[in-house]
Amino acid sequence: MSEIQRQVFDADTRGIPFIDEGEGPALVLLPAQGLDVAYLGGLASILEEEGFRIVRIGSRRPGTDAATMHDLAQDVVDLLDHLSIGAAWIGGHAFGGAVARTVALDHPGRASGVLLLGVEATRPLSDDAARALKSAFSAPVAAPDESAVRSLVGPGIDIALAWDVFARSRDLEVEELQSAALASTPVAEWATLAASLPILIIQGDEDPITPPANGDDLQATATDRTSVVRLPGTGHLFPVTHPGETAFQIEDYLGWD
Repeated sequence: MSEIQRQVFDADTRGIPFIDEGEGPALVLLPAQGLDVAYLGGLASILEEEGFRIVRIGSRRPGTDAATMHDLAQDVVDLLDHLSIGAAWIGGHAFGGAVARTVALDHPGRASGVLLLGVEATRPLSDDAARALKSAFSAPVAAPDESAVRSLVGPGIDIALAWDVFARSRDLEVEELQSAALASTPVAEWATLAASLPILIIQGDEDPITPPANGDDLQATATDRTSVVRLPGTGHLFPVTHPGETAFQIEDYLGWD
């Protein structure tokens, strides 16, 4: 396995964190809203061992200018240019998947396909899900809200271990920027699937934040090229709690050696 090193692209302006590891066909992983790329490390390591080049790309830092989803998509493409990567599979967890969809829409030819780890909704969260998410992001690192964490990770997962990964990956500085980017961009400009591209959706079947119905609804808009896999007994943070199962589905679908 290659040495993992966090880097920063365009440090003086956007300050975009990224980790580039492995050799082989490139797959981009974009984190969920308010989270740093660190929590995707387990999934990235497994995929790297299977012969993929995994590029984890975080969010730009807040600046004087408001960002749209188009700006965040441009950040991804600019970083791919920096790394001399032409086309790649573009994947993301929840909000990261919304950015991935925007990349595919705005930059034809740069996405070989789109991987969605849970599907960001185009409608508000349920009250219970919104409360859980707010509690998880506001609780002190040393004092988890166990009910909120359970709602994120699903059944059978050690709360303390899951909280340690989640809490230390929170990136509260960019959460407001990302919320504003969603709010300022018309839904059709990020939620629509780019024409012709294959889409793989993996979702936790007990995920209240990006519930499986979101993926089913999206698949219905392009049934001929969209595949959906549900991971039994998994919650919103399945890329963390079940990295092996998630990686298997990605490798099996892409068919890369």
